[in-house]
Amino acid sequence: MLPVERIDKIRELIKSQGKLKTSELSEMLGVSEMTIHRDINALVTEGLVVKTYGGLALAKDKADDISAGNMCTYCSREVLGRYAYRLVLSNDQVESTCCAHCGLLRHRQLGDHVIQAICYDFFIHTAVSVKLAWFVMDTTIDIGCCQPQVITFSKKEYADGFVKGFGGIISTFDEAKEKVAEKMNGTSCCQ
Repeated sequence: MLPVERIDKIRELIKSQGKLKTSELSEMLGVSEMTIHRDINALVTEGLVVKTYGGLALAKDKADDISAGNMCTYCSREVLGRYAYRLVLSNDQVESTCCAHCGLLRHRQLGDHVIQAICYDFFIHTAVSVKLAWFVMDTTIDIGCCQPQVITFSKKEYADGFVKGFGGIISTFDEAKEKVAEKMNGTSCCQ
């Protein structure tokens, strides 16, 4: 497992569990505790975690932001309503991501645990079920969020008009979920 993949896995675990032991992470990820300490340092620098005796814990302000839906559960960026992607899980939890890019990746990770998800139309800012939305990738416009960026539309005609002006490729939900994962191929979206 690459360091970036390991750090992403630790980030995911700490967000869901709140605290972790270094020894458990070492065993779970098949690396030395020293390697885990180096990985933890990256998350401390990011402000996501604090070191504890024998492990790490989610930084209090980050825990509050995540549970309130103010912080992306995938990349830890601030969630802005205009680009947000919200996932309703089978355990009645709601997760928010900063954009469709992170939402699609998180949706893919969670699989059948997601019972509903919504995103917002780029033009008219109304909520739409992700399964009915149209996703545009590889456009020339930069919305200032995660890369490769994904822009959502409630109607195909809106996506078509956008692509005429700014280029890009239009995909359905299932296609977009696979394309963004393929484009990421083990890289980090937000660095």
